[in-house]
Amino acid sequence: MKPNGEEPVLLAELKPGRPQRYDWKSSCETWSVAFSPDGAWFAWSQGHCVVKLIPWPLEETELFKASERKSWGGKGEVRSRGAAKEKTLECGQIVWGLAFSACPGGDTEPTCAWGLPCLVLATGLNDGRIKVWEVQTGHLLFSLVGHQDVVRDLSFAPNGSLILVSASRDKTLRVWDLSRDGRQVQVLSGHVQWVYCCSISPDCSMLCSVSGEKSALLWSMRSYTLIRRLEGHQSSVVSCDFSPDSALLVTASYDTCVIMWDPYTGEQLRTLRHVPLHSALDYSSEIHSSSLRSVCFSPEGLYLATVADDRTRDGHVQFWTAPRVLSSLKHLCRKALRTFLTTYQVLALPIPKKLKEFLTYRTF
Repeated sequence: MKPNGEEPVLLAELKPGRPQRYDWKSSCETWSVAFSPDGAWFAWSQGHCVVKLIPWPLEETELFKASERKSWGGKGEVRSRGAAKEKTLECGQIVWGLAFSACPGGDTEPTCAWGLPCLVLATGLNDGRIKVWEVQTGHLLFSLVGHQDVVRDLSFAPNGSLILVSASRDKTLRVWDLSRDGRQVQVLSGHVQWVYCCSISPDCSMLCSVSGEKSALLWSMRSYTLIRRLEGHQSSVVSCDFSPDSALLVTASYDTCVIMWDPYTGEQLRTLRHVPLHSALDYSSEIHSSSLRSVCFSPEGLYLATVADDRTRDGHVQFWTAPRVLSSLKHLCRKALRTFLTTYQVLALPIPKKLKEFLTYRTF
């Protein structure tokens, strides 16, 4: 999508600084990246069992040298911008998943030096462990053990409670409470294939998980029980994300489709097909049939971003301009209302049918 005819612009590109020294399956792939909730840090799983923590935004001189950009080398090498310093986390295993905690601010936050609350980063590893790091210092806080295979994805509860959900190739999800020294709270079983992705709704009421199956599972974050199974894709579902107001859920599949759901009713609202811009009219091309790998909402909830497999494994990370739009008053009002009203509560309101359809995203 190119709103107002604007072409996306490449701002910067990060490249692993180490030479490829293992086989192609376990060397320099970038399996996961993440921005901290406050936008102050960028985490990059750059291969070679290393995660880079980079202060954000990049300095202007670095943005202008995007084509020459290289990652910074050794463990002791840091780049300072005020109090924030770039860090290298040596994880000891291939890193598949990354997740930042919510921004510090509550009494349940883990504390850094001097008893101050701190931002943490969880890393999911190839051997099934989860390592949790203090972002400001790069110190290891926890090493969580329980999964029997690769930890593919991680998701923190957005409310700052330090509840962490992990998704693994052992076909389970596990719930951890970092405020209680990383205690395992629950094991969720129900998938029959590797679990690829998990996402907690912004209101912390629901959890969605997807695996190598054609359906997605929706769980209650209060009782940790299965709410429903969402069926509609024709191939493995590999990614999921909630809208900022928790009113919508999107899932992406190897079938090249994104389905938009009402998580409260399980109703399928929209089906979108991922078509590369350069081959938008060629529905028989090999590129068009590339598998979808990821989907997410934009922060204001007006756009979706999808990622397809481009068949490269070079470990590079690229940063592009995104559409800049001003949310309409209608959208802002709907988003505010849906933050605390479920679909059923909206449908029970004594308001016109057309307004109900708008508030429940049946119309846009």
